[in-house]
Amino acid sequence: MGKTNLQKLFLTGLLTLLPIWLTWVVVKFVFVLLSDISRPLIGPGLQNIADNDHSLAWVAAPWVQNGLALLATIAVILMSGMMARRVFGQRLLRWFEALIKRIPFANLIYGSARQLLDILQTKPDGTQRVVLVDFPNAHMKSIGFVTRVLREQGTGRELAAVYVPTTPNPTSGYLEIIPIEKITPTDWTVDQAMSFIISGGAVSPDSIPFSTPTQDAP
Repeated sequence: MGKTNLQKLFLTGLLTLLPIWLTWVVVKFVFVLLSDISRPLIGPGLQNIADNDHSLAWVAAPWVQNGLALLATIAVILMSGMMARRVFGQRLLRWFEALIKRIPFANLIYGSARQLLDILQTKPDGTQRVVLVDFPNAHMKSIGFVTRVLREQGTGRELAAVYVPTTPNPTSGYLEIIPIEKITPTDWTVDQAMSFIISGGAVSPDSIPFSTPTQDAP
């Protein structure tokens, strides 16, 4: 499997798990805050192994637990991406979504996050999906995703609804309504923008536009 395919597989798995993760975070905060359900399972399991066999006492070391937890997380993301591309995985995901829809409050969170990610994975009409906007001030730029084009009442001026995600969790962010002429279009794909956001800017193309077309004009 090539590097490019592995990156696409990882991103597919990540985008599949983000709505589920966000739903779990909110539901846990509201309903499970005072319980021990969130206690990690890897630590006690490794400690049990170390207690039963003293020659394996090293498996209970913190660095081993952290390393295994990291590997397990990566494995789950890659497996989710692989399953999301298979018929069985798609059926399992539909079953899970049907289950979530029956849970009050959780269905609103998951549905909103799922719709946002579905929008980001489809091509927009009339404007580039990945743009730059002046945020948090006119001297700084942030990556944004155009989710819809609106019109101002009275003038008919085109306005863009732009979702500005935060790093490293792109499911949280800000919604800005910006005149079309104030946004800076890019030739980035959604995958490139997501990699840029999640990696904190470490993974990105070599160049990016910074000025708006109106600023470039003489």
